[in-house]
Amino acid sequence: MLASPPGRLYRARKFLRRHRLAALGTTAGVAFLVLSGVTAWSLSHAASRPKLTDKDTIILADFENKTGDPVFDGTLRQGLSVELQQSPFLELISDQQVRQTLALMGQPKDARLTPEIAQQVCERTASAAILDGSIASLGGQYVLGLSARNCNTGSIVDQEQVQAARKEDVLNSLSQIARKFRTRVGESLATVEKHSTLLAEATTPSLEALKAYSTANKVNLSSGPAAAIPSFRRAVEIDPKFAMAHAYLGLLYSTVGESVLSAQSTTKAWQLRDRASDREKFFIDWAYDRQVTGNLEKAYQTLELWLQTYPRGEDPSALDLLSGLATHGTGRFERAIEASQEQLAANPDFLFGYGTLAQSYFFLDRFPEAESTLQQASERKLENPNMLVMRYNIALLKGDKDQMDRVVARAKGRSEAEHRLAHQEALALARSGRLEAARRSSSRAVDLALQEGTREEAASYQAARAVWEAAYGDAAEGKRNAMASLELSKGRDVQYAAGFALALSGDSSRSETLAGYLETRLPEDTFVKFTYAPVLHALAALARGQSADSVERLQIALPYELAINGLNFNHFYLGGLHSAYVRGEALLAEHHYSEAAAEFQKILDHRGIVGLDPIGALAHFQLGRAYVSLGDKAKARAAFEAFLALWKDADPDVPILKQAKAEYAKL
Repeated sequence: MLASPPGRLYRARKFLRRHRLAALGTTAGVAFLVLSGVTAWSLSHAASRPKLTDKDTIILADFENKTGDPVFDGTLRQGLSVELQQSPFLELISDQQVRQTLALMGQPKDARLTPEIAQQVCERTASAAILDGSIASLGGQYVLGLSARNCNTGSIVDQEQVQAARKEDVLNSLSQIARKFRTRVGESLATVEKHSTLLAEATTPSLEALKAYSTANKVNLSSGPAAAIPSFRRAVEIDPKFAMAHAYLGLLYSTVGESVLSAQSTTKAWQLRDRASDREKFFIDWAYDRQVTGNLEKAYQTLELWLQTYPRGEDPSALDLLSGLATHGTGRFERAIEASQEQLAANPDFLFGYGTLAQSYFFLDRFPEAESTLQQASERKLENPNMLVMRYNIALLKGDKDQMDRVVARAKGRSEAEHRLAHQEALALARSGRLEAARRSSSRAVDLALQEGTREEAASYQAARAVWEAAYGDAAEGKRNAMASLELSKGRDVQYAAGFALALSGDSSRSETLAGYLETRLPEDTFVKFTYAPVLHALAALARGQSADSVERLQIALPYELAINGLNFNHFYLGGLHSAYVRGEALLAEHHYSEAAAEFQKILDHRGIVGLDPIGALAHFQLGRAYVSLGDKAKARAAFEAFLALWKDADPDVPILKQAKAEYAKL
């Protein structure tokens, strides 16, 4: 607390002598006394107060709102959190960890952090201090207070007060009090000056928009992305220049599978990135390259630089995101495992950490470790729809039908989960040649997704169906479903899957048109540049009889061939390694049979990346063909038998099955 000017202190004492009882009998009088008195004590004791260190963590309690105005409820805590997260020195315990700690205490996860409850959370998280804030009315003005106390000793670490002349000035006053606090508890003035943007500039000057943003964050933690999207929309409706609200809205759209809406919101955030703090700029830059340009190498480098600049773990955290798409999409699975393990060591109840760790193990074919990770999450009652999808995939690859049925049963009636599991069932059925049943399950997945309003997910399911219809020999159904998917969405992954199906159906011209559109729209996109466009162009070259050109076009795919793509990240619409499959077909046409066999074997050796994609079954068939051409009948027979065993319950009239049986009979 800074000393008041002598004139103000003299006037305050004179006022208090004249109005002792009246002033002390009202909230306004008390607030005025707090603002104008006892500052000399603050200065004389400031030097002796204990400081915080860069190893300490802090609990941010809820503000005590003495004004009676609900616009301040939750809003000031959110604003102060944004302010303090600009600091590379301080670390707040994340809201997610607070919720988990409250649950362990037997408290509701959304319980208010009163001083008493914050004290218990502080002790359980081994934090160093609690920040208590307050706001009170003083006539037409407002007094903000902030107190930091050691949660072990109860000693005061720092106290600050500041006055706002108008309601519109409260957020700027909050910035002022946060800066004072940062310097007084041990952060250098240099880092405060370097990493300090006014709250009204870093977020929004609107209390109402900040309140909607605060509500959205709470709903996201309690009920998930789909439920939080309306509140984030409300925040940007109130303040269209609220950069971080646009950024989070873009991230949540991506999470629910709406890539077009995600790109729109994220682009808006990036255009407004000057209205964000330094930490938030890292988040926006990462999101822009992840969800708009698609340049995952650049997104990954942003995360590493962000982590170096802000090594502490507040939300949003670079460490959290280092186990996600930018890392998986560039094939850095070991780095993702390292990041996830570090997250879980710090917070064993971090849901996202379990999901990304299990994903990393799954993509590396380390299925027992993936399953063990999911079990650990389950024991802590942590689960989301994508983790159910992963459980189903592991069970199928293990041949555990009972577990598959249990997972499907758990998804019944659950938002997002039910249609995703219906799609996984469709993929599994199609993979084993049971196409009639697969079509029914796929139609159900599409209908459920449309009922929930997720058109792009529905389109992804329809495009995946188009791929298996075409791959297994029904060109007409392949084309019909491909075009139907494009009517639902123009998302990047939908367009690629539809283009892949069209090429397999014999419509290479339309497929190449889609490839050209993707290249023009997304020239930097990692998936488009290194997988989607090369695969579609290679298929077209193969259809023209230019097999050597097809092989050449796929050279660019090699650096990221064993990474994941947009089709098998999170929702597992299809799988990966399409480039290896098409290269194998082109090498067969070129009479390079050993090299072709190696490509099909690559698919069989990376089941996690391939997942339930139809090429996982077809690789056996194509491998058999390669061995026939090499004259190795024993290996050819084994490959054909593996395919026929997988398709032992298949519909008898599927074209690819008839073809496989005919070729096997010749052996």
